[in-house]
Amino acid sequence: MDRYARWNALLEMLTDNGRVSVEEAADRLEVSQATIRRDFDQLAQQQMITRTRGGAVANGVSYDLPLRYKTAKHSAEKQRIGTAAAALVSPGTVVGLNGGTTSTEVARALAVRPDLNTSAEGAQLTVVTNALNIANELLVRSRMKVVVAGGVVRPKSFELVGPLGGALLREVTLDIALLGVDAIDPQLGAAAHHEGEAAMNSLMVARAKRVVVIADSSKLGGHAFARICPVDRVETLVTDSGASPTVVQAFRDAGVHVICA
Repeated sequence: MDRYARWNALLEMLTDNGRVSVEEAADRLEVSQATIRRDFDQLAQQQMITRTRGGAVANGVSYDLPLRYKTAKHSAEKQRIGTAAAALVSPGTVVGLNGGTTSTEVARALAVRPDLNTSAEGAQLTVVTNALNIANELLVRSRMKVVVAGGVVRPKSFELVGPLGGALLREVTLDIALLGVDAIDPQLGAAAHHEGEAAMNSLMVARAKRVVVIADSSKLGGHAFARICPVDRVETLVTDSGASPTVVQAFRDAGVHVICA
């Protein structure tokens, strides 16, 4: 296990338990206690955790981990979700795509579809995004037209937030918005941990003819700080096969078409 994989595992352990000892972490990750102490010290220097005598405790920030530490969590499910969500996109349309690990899988699935990468007049796909990593995924892998909203970069998610990006989004029309979220609930709707990201996502929803939420099953029925949109604005929810049948039915009862990839 390399350093970043260990850090990802340690942050997830702290998010789940709130507190982890050096001895416990070393046993679970099968590395030396000296290695764990170094990892804890380096994570504390980045203000990701708080170091304690004999271990570490989670900071509030640990509930919204930087994107580079979240890639391994539910990765297989997110790849399936990405493929299923990309299948909802038609050639020649304008797609809104925000940031996040699941959205990254959607971008990768879009980039390898030959019918979306044709140079024929009128057939080229246009992607509007506020995430720098999403734009990079599409630019290096495809021939799509990529439009990037302006704003201030959030280092955790690589998303651009703020009024500069909002000014652009208010001037475009999206055929479909594919939105990764931190939580979605049948009553409370879709939400994000960060209010700036939620505001940008809300603008995408307002400018879209169709809204598709992409979320692995761990986010269903969950809560987050800032609301993106009510559930009646969501046409389709793409999740994974691990979703609870009861929760899935609750979304369907709310009028949402649910795809379990």
